[in-house]
Amino acid sequence: MHVLIVKTSSMGDVLHTFPALTDAMQAIPSIRFDWVVEENFARIPGWHPAVDKVLPVAIRRWRKRWFGSQQCEERVHFKRNLQSRQYDVVIDAQGLIKSAALVTRLAKGVKHGQDSRSAREPFASWWYDQRYEIDRQQHAVERTRELFAKSLGYAKPQTQGDYAIAAHFLRNVPHNATPYLVFLHATTRDNKHWSESHWRELIDLLRASGLKIKLPWGAEHEHQRAQRLAEGFDYVEVLSKLTLEAMARELAGAKAVVSVDTGLSHLTAALDRPNITLYGPTDPGLIGGYGLNQHAVQAPNQDLTQLTAATVADKLTAILAGSLL
Repeated sequence: MHVLIVKTSSMGDVLHTFPALTDAMQAIPSIRFDWVVEENFARIPGWHPAVDKVLPVAIRRWRKRWFGSQQCEERVHFKRNLQSRQYDVVIDAQGLIKSAALVTRLAKGVKHGQDSRSAREPFASWWYDQRYEIDRQQHAVERTRELFAKSLGYAKPQTQGDYAIAAHFLRNVPHNATPYLVFLHATTRDNKHWSESHWRELIDLLRASGLKIKLPWGAEHEHQRAQRLAEGFDYVEVLSKLTLEAMARELAGAKAVVSVDTGLSHLTAALDRPNITLYGPTDPGLIGGYGLNQHAVQAPNQDLTQLTAATVADKLTAILAGSLL
């Protein structure tokens, strides 16, 4: 059986789809997947052992100049590539009008998705041949697992979902490396940031732990923040700019991770690393870190300015001591 997945973005949403693939692979051993994903995340689906082919799409970029000659040519090439295979099943796990109308509609195969009461954008269900009611009051991972089970005709497992990628990255982790933590300090929305003063206080509270602390970054303003956080602490390392694969290897080797609500926190969860994620306005129950050793810390009144470094340090110390694992 060959299945097409339409799950284009974001990083967290793409990673949250992996446990559904693992369920399907265990229920139908011969199953293989192709996957349509936004070009910025095109390296991620191939980490899963059940994925054969990744089809990058650039809807985000195309929308900026939809009728440009280059954009039109790229869309023609994408459509030709998409329609080169007849699929047994097409699953739109995005549930948005753009994914349904611009991708799922064009694919060859019976199209499955959420019904109008379940999809993030109800009108998206208009393009599906088979529609399913999926309980909205459950974590995004469980919603996707339920959609795949109903689309492919097996019972959804009652066990916790397995991303099935940790072993791939752990193979390359040196066993004699100095123990370290990773602090994921960067995120896109201002109200998801934890202040630099809090990060520096947490770093100082860990001075006696003997652990090295690594600070990754993506954009230049994040690099500058990392340098400010590290200033004066000889046990803190500002990493060079890393590819996503290299970042995954750093996370896989970490003793533990402290993160704000960001895509890399979901990658940490997918790698089964002990992780404390700091939440302000986000509800972690529906879209938070899913997996082994994931610990959500909700700020008082959903305001991260009220979450103290001492609270996080106490939680981290307990995790490192093994009492929460």
